[in-house]
Amino acid sequence: MKMSFRWYGNDDPVTLRNISQIPGMRSIVSAVYDVKPGQVWPEESLERMKKQCEENGLVFDVVESIPVSEDIKLGKDNRDELIDVYCENIRRCAKYGVKCVTYNFMPVFDWTRTQLDKEAADGSTSLVMYWDQMRGLDPLVDDIDLPGWDASYTKEEIKELFKAYAEIGEDGLWENLEYFLKKVIPVAEECDVRMAIHPDDPPYPIFGLPRIITCEENLDRFLKIVDSPANSLCLCTGSLGCAASNDVVKMVRKYSAMDRIAFMHIRNIKIMEDGSFEERAHLSECGSLDVYEIVKALVDTGFDGYVRPDHGRMIWGEQGRPGYGLFDRALGATYINGLFEACEKARMTDKI
Repeated sequence: MKMSFRWYGNDDPVTLRNISQIPGMRSIVSAVYDVKPGQVWPEESLERMKKQCEENGLVFDVVESIPVSEDIKLGKDNRDELIDVYCENIRRCAKYGVKCVTYNFMPVFDWTRTQLDKEAADGSTSLVMYWDQMRGLDPLVDDIDLPGWDASYTKEEIKELFKAYAEIGEDGLWENLEYFLKKVIPVAEECDVRMAIHPDDPPYPIFGLPRIITCEENLDRFLKIVDSPANSLCLCTGSLGCAASNDVVKMVRKYSAMDRIAFMHIRNIKIMEDGSFEERAHLSECGSLDVYEIVKALVDTGFDGYVRPDHGRMIWGEQGRPGYGLFDRALGATYINGLFEACEKARMTDKI
């Protein structure tokens, strides 16, 4: 297991120096954030990031993410040109030591929450999605500014995108994903890079937009499109765990045993009676997921990929990017490291 931490570059209030002081920390997960989707990443940006990480005793070997443009997802006429750019970015990342590239195939919006600063009884704040705050909203009529939504879209652009996705539906989205994978995965194989698709967050349709990376059946379908370790999963326990129908422990054990998990995002969530959810502390008892069993499944199946503590709460008065403060994610990393050590030692004892 390679413990990692997401870093948003020089503008991130969490510094590489901070991250390097977390026990057991190895890798940095980052990206070139000042380049729009569909453009080539400058090599000097990748080289600078690699050097900065090395100066702090860390390794820059995971990219999250190289965004997939809407025109690729929609199968527009210009998708071959955009996929060529995407492949060039994979090559450039590999040149500077990147071994894993995470991406998603979610239409329009990467993730959906209704609040980024829901205060808990202990004074900590976290990301939540409450259905009672979603009901009655219509992005085609209302001016909606939900967390995780790209505010650069105009209302007219949103309407056109929703119309386009309604026309292709889930079947069309699957077809366009297959087209993308069959172009990209051979390049990843040549570069010794593992592509890791992130599940839809949450893993069900929002406002009628199709979502397909949502459940075990669909993950099976995805992995069969190109049966290669380069075509793998970024298995996010919090995203898949938002749906009570998903058996996250079973999925972790199954796909890790197949060597088709390149990257683990580990976080805990609490599912409410109406299907709403709150992001919680990583500790198993704080949410609906058994983080111990998740880690045990990884250890039992010999997982040696990347792990990062996913979203954390804001605690101890910290101010910063919601979900991506230092303190709670550092606690999460330490907790996860402890679980790995305990499970690995127990496994070794069982073998004696």
